[in-house]
Amino acid sequence: MPTTLFRSALALLLAPAILSAQTTDTLAARAIPLRDAVALAQQNGLAAVQARGQVRTAESSVKAARAALLPSLNFTMGQVNQSGDRFDSQGRLVPYLAPQPWSYSTGISSSVNLFDGGRRLSEIRRSRNEVGSAEANEVSQRFDLALQVKTQYYSILAARESEAAARAQLEQAEEQLKASIARTRAGVATLSDSLRSVVSVGNAQLALITARNNLRVASAALTRLVGSTTPVTALPSDTLDLALAPIDSASLAALLVEAPAVRESEAQLQSANAAVRSARTPYLPTIDLTFQRSGNGFDKYYGIGSKSLAYTNNISLRLAYPLWNNYQREDALNRAKVQEDIAEATVRDAQLGAQQNLVQQLAALRTAQQRIALQQQSVAAAVEDLRVQRQRYSLGASTLLDVLTSQTTLDAARSALIQARQDFRVARAQLEALVGRELQ
Repeated sequence: MPTTLFRSALALLLAPAILSAQTTDTLAARAIPLRDAVALAQQNGLAAVQARGQVRTAESSVKAARAALLPSLNFTMGQVNQSGDRFDSQGRLVPYLAPQPWSYSTGISSSVNLFDGGRRLSEIRRSRNEVGSAEANEVSQRFDLALQVKTQYYSILAARESEAAARAQLEQAEEQLKASIARTRAGVATLSDSLRSVVSVGNAQLALITARNNLRVASAALTRLVGSTTPVTALPSDTLDLALAPIDSASLAALLVEAPAVRESEAQLQSANAAVRSARTPYLPTIDLTFQRSGNGFDKYYGIGSKSLAYTNNISLRLAYPLWNNYQREDALNRAKVQEDIAEATVRDAQLGAQQNLVQQLAALRTAQQRIALQQQSVAAAVEDLRVQRQRYSLGASTLLDVLTSQTTLDAARSALIQARQDFRVARAQLEALVGRELQ
């Protein structure tokens, strides 16, 4: 009776784990290389589209600032009809009959600013610097998107590695369960050994389910980043450890002067300098030249027909100098100087921040490299230790607790190795985003 109850309970405990282990939840996703994923994100990503739009807007502002140097040109054409009633000299309302009820007019005028204190030239310089800032921001956004894509891509790789580790853990737990059942039936082990093995199988299955769920979540995030209407995921071949060239910290430090964040802040500083110069121009007079030619007459063809219009020409030269504009000039200049001071501090902070990030990411990269080497040794040692403990357990020289302890040590070593690889990949991607170029 106890044997029957044991077998029934054992079957109920094993059924869910075995069925789950035999079920493969495959995600119908298209596998793409990392390079293609980055390119798609940089093309379709919202931040990338916005950054490209800022560049186009800044370039259009430059064209508008240059066009302000050219004279304006306006053309007018109109006609007027005079009819209705009028009062005569006795105050009577009589119809008004004009000899020519319709009159026609045309005109053309042009105006050009001869001198504005350099305001337009300062605006051109400011707009050019805005283009440089927008271009630097576009580069920064491209590498930021690349970092996000790589982070999710590497998360998929880590999830696949975790899935493989969980499958290995499950296989080992199932083999240990079989051995525990055999020893329990033979009377050389207690029922507790079998129950502990069942728990170990359940833990392994839970790790497998968690890894597969992480894979689905990371693949969904990657799909959104690349802007794909169909699910995408990482290539299975990318889970292999590829040999990476060593990174020269001195070369990276030299690249910081061209880092996207530093370039963007420097362009903003130049734009602030131009804004200060522009804010000083209202203290100088402005000179405008205007020419106008207008014609009036009764030719319905506006002078092209048999009749002609009477034309007048007007040329005016205007000088204006605001003696006092209610502190508006001074306020604008003060605001521009404040923004200039902030821009200078931003450049300094961007440079120091780039140096700080370089030190942090290089330290994280090298630490991850050392962790990978150490964890690889730990995994190899843990695998051998588990093999020895399982042999000792089958010979009755050790307890199941020793085997489970070795299994837990191996699982932890595998997890730490996967995390070290993930940290190494992300740190490398962080460095690429920092300097704004791919590291070979």
